[in-house]
Amino acid sequence: MSLFNHGGCTGAGGAGAEGMFCRVINVQIKDEMYFRATEYHLGLLKAKLAKYRAQLLEPSKSSAAKGEGFDVMKSGDARVALIGFPSVGKSTFLSLMTSTASEAASYEFTTLTCIPGVIEYKGANIQLLDLPGIIEGAAQGKGRGRQVIAVARTADVVIMMLDATKGEVQRALLEKELESVGIRLNKSKPNIYFKPKKGGGISFNSTVTLTQCSEKLVQLILHEYKIFNAEVLFREDCSPDEFIDVIVGNRVYMPCLYVYNKIDQISMEEVDRLARRPHSVVISCGMKLNLDYLLEKLWEYLALTCIYTKKRGQRPDFTDAIILRKGASVEHVCHRIHRSLASQFKYALVWGTSTKYSPQRVGLTHMMEHEDVIQIVKK
Repeated sequence: MSLFNHGGCTGAGGAGAEGMFCRVINVQIKDEMYFRATEYHLGLLKAKLAKYRAQLLEPSKSSAAKGEGFDVMKSGDARVALIGFPSVGKSTFLSLMTSTASEAASYEFTTLTCIPGVIEYKGANIQLLDLPGIIEGAAQGKGRGRQVIAVARTADVVIMMLDATKGEVQRALLEKELESVGIRLNKSKPNIYFKPKKGGGISFNSTVTLTQCSEKLVQLILHEYKIFNAEVLFREDCSPDEFIDVIVGNRVYMPCLYVYNKIDQISMEEVDRLARRPHSVVISCGMKLNLDYLLEKLWEYLALTCIYTKKRGQRPDFTDAIILRKGASVEHVCHRIHRSLASQFKYALVWGTSTKYSPQRVGLTHMMEHEDVIQIVKK
């Protein structure tokens, strides 16, 4: 006898094994429908939450006092923001790494304003900003937290100074504060193409199989932001939160080093555990332990490249390097030397690891590598 001759699985009818099978199928269908409905509902709630949080964190024009920010001129080849809770060793670290003396004491909130210093490393001048300690609720403006986070958004790398004796509590709280104001640590920008249009409705496409988002969920999120005409293309499997970040468009994606200070006060087993965590470095400012390794990791996260220049018939000038981002081309070197040099460029001779033989004659599109030497020939 066929199972579906009993009216299918639409009711609780049917006896024995067949009836039990129908009831199981009905439960599974209901569970799947409930899961999908919950998924859409959660996506919609996330969109609402992100929108209301942005409105809440936006300072009102009437209450904003003038001159409260940390106006620090950007200088050097890169900028590093040093953030953390009070009394974790930020000022001591600044004094050790730079020639700038920042007041350090055993009580909290020793530093009340932004103190800049310069780290000289591998020919580069790296600006290090010692920011006041932030507290829980900094994103809402507590303890001048809004100004601290605003400066952190302008940095190339964030060093999050943590007290190794406090476990993971400080790290989780700081990540939450930065996440709430649109700073995404150690994450890459979602590979989603999004372009609002004037008409034509919502055009949705994806080049990969999506497991976290669907076309219906994308439409619901867009409608929540009052967007009814747009072109959306997913090039990777992204979550609803990542899609919301793309819509908002003011997120900052930056590398972060989690630096655990005061390792001389914890056990070796705990030091080993913290050191093995991703993006983490363990140091002791009091005993000057592991500071050289921290500088190496900082250089790696900044992704800087030293390029040396050479004049015809002379030796390379190794005293004055040109500092560029990793992946820079010969054209970038020309622009750094002088803005009109690229238009007068004929060819260049390059010595170093980026060439097959030394010297190699190259054009503007040749990609430079660390410690390459270049000689530019003009027309």
